[in-house]
Amino acid sequence: MSFSEIRQKDVINISDGRKLGRPIDLILNDDACAEALVVPGGAGGILGLFRQDREGCVIPWSRVRRIGDDVILVEVESERICAD
Repeated sequence: MSFSEIRQKDVINISDGRKLGRPIDLILNDDACAEALVVPGGAGGILGLFRQDREGCVIPWSRVRRIGDDVILVEVESERICAD
């Protein structure tokens, strides 16, 4: 699956049902394996409170539960979405 396919999918947090947006970046390690998804951090509400930077919020790849046809399901606690 290419990043262009991934970035067309909505990211949903299964912990609280919130739509986090579509991926804007993918962080790779030195071996070119995915380490994290980056979703927009400019959304209001709880996401706006925990923004890491202007670019977006990092979701560790280990928190991705399933990549479906239309959505990417992640499991993160709301207060940890943009935490270190």
